[in-house]
Amino acid sequence: MRRKVLVLLSVASLVISIIIGGCSEVEKVAIPVKTEKYPERPITVIVPYSPGGGLDLTIRSLEKFAIQHLGQPLVIINKPGSAGAIGWNETVAAPTDGYTMGATAIDMLLLSLYDTGKYNYVTALSPIAQVTALPMLLAVQSGQPYQTLNELVEYEKKHPGKIKFGNVGTGSFGHVLCEMLNREAGINIEQVPFSGGGETIPALLGGHVQLIFINPVSIKEHVKNGTVRILAVTGERRMADPVFAHVPTLKEQGLNITIDNWQGIAVPKETPVAIKNKLAEGFKAIINDPEFKENMERVGNQVEYLGPQESVAKWLADSQKLQKTLQESGILEQIKTQKK
Repeated sequence: MRRKVLVLLSVASLVISIIIGGCSEVEKVAIPVKTEKYPERPITVIVPYSPGGGLDLTIRSLEKFAIQHLGQPLVIINKPGSAGAIGWNETVAAPTDGYTMGATAIDMLLLSLYDTGKYNYVTALSPIAQVTALPMLLAVQSGQPYQTLNELVEYEKKHPGKIKFGNVGTGSFGHVLCEMLNREAGINIEQVPFSGGGETIPALLGGHVQLIFINPVSIKEHVKNGTVRILAVTGERRMADPVFAHVPTLKEQGLNITIDNWQGIAVPKETPVAIKNKLAEGFKAIINDPEFKENMERVGNQVEYLGPQESVAKWLADSQKLQKTLQESGILEQIKTQKK
């Protein structure tokens, strides 16, 4: 009887994989595993970036509550490189026994759209939960003549070429956001790529660029001391953080841009449904734990839980938004040229 149940679970997992995400590029056969006592040992979480970054800190915050809500600890392994592709490739190719997971972020969608990686992560991974969702902030030096987004747009139209936008590289999330702004506002701000996020804030403060999209955690202290002004947030709603609560969204200011820099957790697509369900229940309990939320808010992060089905919908909706901009702006062609 138990063998029949396990076979049915494997079949159900395959059917749901096809309905939700389509056929994966990874041809792996799900091997029936015992799920009654799962998990029986620590669970590895692959973080596709270096230690100390925003995604790494979020996963390490989850780790502190894992034993309480999952019954086993999380073992965090950092696999940086290739804009996250190395870590996400390893997550996709991991055994489907529920003992290897991967941290996810919106950059994963971009890599899939660029078709530069080994897999299409949207169809090769199954989300377990979204943990956080932080809008990006449109930041300028406080000494600049434009006090609002509308004044910025008008200034650029009257002084074409005077405003430059700093990003962390061709095809980065910030690069795509600026192209969204260009398309929606009818302007053409020049892009200046840097080799990493740590260079864009000094470039802004030094006047080498006049505009950046940046996460709230990185820019908060500069806003508090008055050296940087925030003109807009990219989210659907204004931020709850008192430092940014007065800043209107891009949508409020007439631009149809609503997208967050989210973080989450996922497993290989062929992981059995019973295991996915146990993980989903455990991570939901962690993310909704008041102490976890308090810890995240203390460092400036914004908890926004989504379950597996809601996360799938979010991945697809964001992919459509990003793909539209990539095609209209010519970024896809730039990426293809770089590959050659």
